[in-house]
Amino acid sequence: MAELRLQTSAGGRLSKEAFSLASLHQSVAGQGLAWLDIVNPDEEIRDFLLDDCGFDELAVEDTSGHTANTVQKFDNHRFVVIQARDDDKNRLDTEPVAIFLQEKLMITVRHTKIPALKVFSKRLLRADEEDLEIGVDYLLYEILDSIADDWAIRLAGYSDELDTLEFRVFDPSTLYENMLEDLHLLKQRLREVSKSVESLHSACIRLLRPGERLVNEKSITHFTDLQNLVTTLVKRTNNYSLGATSTRDTYLTNANLKLAESNKRLTEVMTTLTIIGAIMLPLTLIAGIFGMNTDLPFDASTRSGFWVIMAMMIAFGLTMITYFWRRGWFREPGE
Repeated sequence: MAELRLQTSAGGRLSKEAFSLASLHQSVAGQGLAWLDIVNPDEEIRDFLLDDCGFDELAVEDTSGHTANTVQKFDNHRFVVIQARDDDKNRLDTEPVAIFLQEKLMITVRHTKIPALKVFSKRLLRADEEDLEIGVDYLLYEILDSIADDWAIRLAGYSDELDTLEFRVFDPSTLYENMLEDLHLLKQRLREVSKSVESLHSACIRLLRPGERLVNEKSITHFTDLQNLVTTLVKRTNNYSLGATSTRDTYLTNANLKLAESNKRLTEVMTTLTIIGAIMLPLTLIAGIFGMNTDLPFDASTRSGFWVIMAMMIAFGLTMITYFWRRGWFREPGE
């Protein structure tokens, strides 16, 4: 079932019992600017938007689910779709918010909780007469600005998080866990931010397009300031995303260097053991031959036979050491 909330600049927030869809236009008459917020629209809402408000059928169809960002002007209304942060505590995600503008009425249609709309509601309560004279374009400006400010706060936190991750990458004194996962999660969040701020940026450009402006003259200054803010958010998001990518690449490079150093040490150990084994193998062969119970060319049981055998072992050992040295096996790589 759809949830409705109505708020006017003159009367503030109205209770659910104080209005109905059938009498909406009568309820907001003489109340200044009005905002109707619809959550989880159903068939009744669809009929209301089509029949009572006279909105374009394709625009109304776009409110039924996920739709592309857009800014359109029709004969009796304007239609805007932008992405905003939802209220999911476990995962950062963006959801579309459809906005209809007609005379002094603004209608938002959404399918989930949007924290920025709470901020917008408070701003509407505090709006002064000079702002309200701008008309319904002021409501559009404030809701877009609330979404932009919501991301500005988030980006400040992501900046601090990126600084911390960069410090950890270059901190050799401590081994930090889950570094790659944290960097990947930050990249994911920045991608979600980019979806929303890019939609805001595109909307501002379309609304202020020379020769085809979709906002009145009184609100141009407001939307120009909003466009500057959103442009800054786009640049910050891109910079942080590049910073996260660079930090991730640096972390992977450091990990590969450490792995290479470990492999180098392992290779040195294995090379040493191989050289020792290669030297000992012929010595073991000589000792085995002269240890057999059979006649030998000379009497190995005498003292002179012992020294002959030792001389042969030493000669073999020196020959192999000389060979290994000439091959460069005793030198460090790169020498």
